[in-house]
Amino acid sequence: MKKKHSLAQYPYILWSALFIVIPIFLVTYFSFTNSDGNFTLDNYKKLFNSLYMLVFFNSIKLALISTLICFFLGYPVAYILSRAKVKTRNILMLFLVIPMWMNFLLRTYAWMSILGKNGIINTIITALGFPAVDILYTDAAVVLGMVYNFLPFMIIPIYTVLIKIDKDVIKAASDLGANKLSVFRRVIFPLSIPGVMSGISMVFMPAVSTFVISNLLGGGQYMLIGNLIESQFTTAYDWYFGSAISILMMLIILISMAILSRFDNKNNVKGGGRLW
Repeated sequence: MKKKHSLAQYPYILWSALFIVIPIFLVTYFSFTNSDGNFTLDNYKKLFNSLYMLVFFNSIKLALISTLICFFLGYPVAYILSRAKVKTRNILMLFLVIPMWMNFLLRTYAWMSILGKNGIINTIITALGFPAVDILYTDAAVVLGMVYNFLPFMIIPIYTVLIKIDKDVIKAASDLGANKLSVFRRVIFPLSIPGVMSGISMVFMPAVSTFVISNLLGGGQYMLIGNLIESQFTTAYDWYFGSAISILMMLIILISMAILSRFDNKNNVKGGGRLW
């Protein structure tokens, strides 16, 4: 049995080596070398240019704004879904998931026609007698695109945790005199923290590295980290600097995951103390 178990691991080891370990090694190698193949730190020194630092700041800012909006919109939706009847809950979840079956690029393109000068929003605004607004190719359009595309990734993890909360715990809190607000604040929300942390990581990671949304809804006027990496590999053909940016992006994501994991663990310990 042990031999069969070890043999079953080889395909996964091979897959990980080919598509994870080797690519990371190559990117790391390129980031520390130049076109002559010599070791250099110039690629990383270049990152501290004020222009690139502004790109990093804008990327993290827009990703944080999108994540916060997704949280404040997603948590109530997840809570309502978790409290609905099973049949209704399944139908609502289906409506939530169906848009995700459509191609990511097509969903983003659709927002261009909605937000454009002659789009649906401006058509309604002008029909009401108000002047048209320029939403497309702005920060607001980019954030809106991120929120629309990544909101389900916030709702689903929170919903998954909320439906697993033991209802007897909630009833016990109510029986002990806690009102609905106290039950939510001291029982439901602390127990849903793992889902919140998962949702935040699942939204922030793709939001900070996206380039399709900023290209289409930002009109190419907004250079984010994802756009910068793409341009280095496809336009400037500077794989060495592009690799250095990719490594920095990986570090940002790993640090974010570590912070979220530590925060999650602390809240679990505190939540357990309050409940028991």
